[in-house]
Amino acid sequence: MKSINFTSSHPSDLLVKLDIYARKFKVPKNHILELALKEYFDKLKTAEYSYSFKKAADDPEMHGMAAEGLVDYLKILEEEE
Repeated sequence: MKSINFTSSHPSDLLVKLDIYARKFKVPKNHILELALKEYFDKLKTAEYSYSFKKAADDPEMHGMAAEGLVDYLKILEEEE
Protein backbone atom coordinates (compact mmCIF):
# COMPACT_ATOMS: atom_id res chain seq x y z
CA MET A 1 0.00 0.00 0.00
CA LYS A 2 1.22 3.49 -0.76
CA SER A 3 2.68 5.40 2.19
CA ILE A 4 1.44 8.86 3.10
CA ASN A 5 3.43 11.23 5.30
CA PHE A 6 1.76 13.05 8.17
CA THR A 7 2.85 15.07 11.17
CA SER A 8 1.58 14.36 14.65
CA SER A 9 2.37 15.52 18.19
CA HIS A 10 2.69 13.02 21.04
CA PRO A 11 3.69 13.16 24.70
CA SER A 12 7.45 13.14 25.10
CA ASP A 13 7.45 10.02 27.29
CA LEU A 14 5.88 8.01 24.47
CA LEU A 15 8.41 9.28 21.97
CA VAL A 16 11.27 8.45 24.32
CA LYS A 17 9.92 4.88 24.68
CA LEU A 18 9.50 4.67 20.91
CA ASP A 19 13.10 5.71 20.41
CA ILE A 20 14.39 3.27 23.06
CA TYR A 21 12.56 0.28 21.59
CA ALA A 22 13.41 1.19 18.01
CA ARG A 23 17.10 1.22 18.93
CA LYS A 24 16.86 -1.87 21.13
CA PHE A 25 15.23 -3.99 18.43
CA LYS A 26 16.89 -2.22 15.52
CA VAL A 27 13.63 -1.46 13.72
CA PRO A 28 12.39 1.83 12.27
CA LYS A 29 10.08 3.86 14.48
CA ASN A 30 7.43 3.96 11.78
CA HIS A 31 7.37 0.14 11.80
CA ILE A 32 6.61 0.11 15.54
CA LEU A 33 3.89 2.74 15.05
CA GLU A 34 2.40 0.80 12.14
CA LEU A 35 2.23 -2.43 14.14
CA ALA A 36 0.79 -0.61 17.15
CA LEU A 37 -1.94 1.00 15.04
CA LYS A 38 -2.86 -2.30 13.37
CA GLU A 39 -3.11 -3.97 16.78
CA TYR A 40 -5.23 -1.11 18.13
CA PHE A 41 -7.56 -1.21 15.13
CA ASP A 42 -7.98 -4.98 15.54
CA LYS A 43 -8.97 -4.42 19.18
CA LEU A 44 -11.46 -1.75 18.14
CA LYS A 45 -13.00 -4.12 15.61
CA THR A 46 -13.30 -6.81 18.28
CA ALA A 47 -14.93 -4.30 20.64
CA GLU A 48 -17.40 -3.32 17.90
CA TYR A 49 -18.36 -6.96 17.33
CA SER A 50 -18.74 -7.53 21.06
CA TYR A 51 -20.95 -4.46 21.41
CA SER A 52 -23.15 -5.46 18.47
CA PHE A 53 -23.59 -9.01 19.81
CA LYS A 54 -24.49 -7.70 23.26
CA LYS A 55 -26.96 -5.29 21.71
CA ALA A 56 -28.47 -8.06 19.59
CA ALA A 57 -28.77 -10.31 22.64
CA ASP A 58 -31.21 -7.81 24.17
CA ASP A 59 -33.26 -7.43 20.99
CA PRO A 60 -36.44 -9.58 20.94
CA GLU A 61 -36.58 -9.39 17.14
CA MET A 62 -33.08 -10.87 16.91
CA HIS A 63 -34.14 -13.70 19.23
CA GLY A 64 -37.02 -14.48 16.86
CA MET A 65 -34.77 -14.47 13.81
CA ALA A 66 -32.27 -16.72 15.58
CA ALA A 67 -35.02 -19.16 16.51
CA GLU A 68 -36.29 -19.24 12.92
CA GLY A 69 -32.77 -19.83 11.67
CA LEU A 70 -32.30 -22.70 14.11
CA VAL A 71 -35.50 -24.35 12.90
CA ASP A 72 -34.29 -24.08 9.30
CA TYR A 73 -30.90 -25.50 10.29
CA LEU A 74 -32.50 -28.47 12.02
CA LYS A 75 -34.61 -29.16 8.89
CA ILE A 76 -31.43 -29.21 6.79
CA LEU A 77 -29.80 -31.65 9.18
CA GLU A 78 -32.83 -33.94 9.08
CA GLU A 79 -32.83 -33.92 5.27
CA GLU A 80 -29.17 -34.98 5.21
CA GLU A 81 -29.82 -38.07 7.32
